[in-house]
Amino acid sequence: MAKGDNIVRLVHMGKTFHTDSGDVKALDDINLDIKEGSIQGIIGLSGAGKSTLVRCINYLEVPTSGQVLFEGQSLGDMTDAEVREARKKMGMIFQQFNLLDQRNLLKNVTFPLEISGISGKIAKDRAMELLRLVGLEDRVKNYPAQLSGGQKQRVAIARALATNPKVLLCDEATSALDPKTTAQILDLLKKINKELGVTVIVITHQMSVIEAICDSVAIIDHSHIAESGPVSEIFANPKTDIGRKLILGNGDINETPITFGDSTKKKIRIVFDGLSAYKPVISEMTLACKVPVNILFANTREVEGKAVGQMVVELPDDHTEADQITGYLRDNEITFEEVR
Repeated sequence: MAKGDNIVRLVHMGKTFHTDSGDVKALDDINLDIKEGSIQGIIGLSGAGKSTLVRCINYLEVPTSGQVLFEGQSLGDMTDAEVREARKKMGMIFQQFNLLDQRNLLKNVTFPLEISGISGKIAKDRAMELLRLVGLEDRVKNYPAQLSGGQKQRVAIARALATNPKVLLCDEATSALDPKTTAQILDLLKKINKELGVTVIVITHQMSVIEAICDSVAIIDHSHIAESGPVSEIFANPKTDIGRKLILGNGDINETPITFGDSTKKKIRIVFDGLSAYKPVISEMTLACKVPVNILFANTREVEGKAVGQMVVELPDDHTEADQITGYLRDNEITFEEVR
């Protein structure tokens, strides 16, 4: 399969749970294509269905309707043995690490190989290779209880890669970590994607995670995909209420949207989607227009020398001065929109 082909396709997929109190529709008519070699984000509120979706991808949960296609083959048409073989190509990591406390790091990583019938020197060499990749080759004899949360997640990533998967499923993999450790784990996932060519699927409720590493994002709301597409496009022009809440919030989809300043004044959201991080956009705009603006909110950061993020500013009451600012932004091809 060539990079850019769809390694995973969800076609009209649905999942209903049958309970004593009635049916619960966790997913409804999900359609999503995930490209080989990409990093795909899936984000939504708690209970929106995102964790069920990722478990349907590897058939830990069997959909009640539609299809899951992996490398062009429908998992629903496979035998149980064929599904198990396909699942070996899909590693998975979790929020709570799920390591085996009675095994040291080396034996935690060799565990999936042993289940697959590979043991001895081959399994040990593979485990050591992966522990070097995640930066823990000097801790092979340690046990999970002796590790920090970030180190535990590195071991979990190494274990998930043991069988040479083509897809790595990450279910809230950074939710239990502090911001600094989260950034380190996300950098590691980007490295794995780039160097090993593994497709990464990230389930999260944090937009900051999506912005940091994902190529594309699907926003799930009430069991449906509300919108999906390249991260830069969704960020620049969210089309749904849940998308706008996500973008205009503080990066966490479960938080209340921010209320910006005086409700009677006109405000705009300036989107930084690839400008040089060293270009002082606001300073240059203020100097060129000779008009001050009130910055109400900013959420920007540097990614590979580019500015990514957004800023909400309050425009002057004078219409001529406000038009000068918006005209400057248009002339310099800087994306912005009015915030209501």
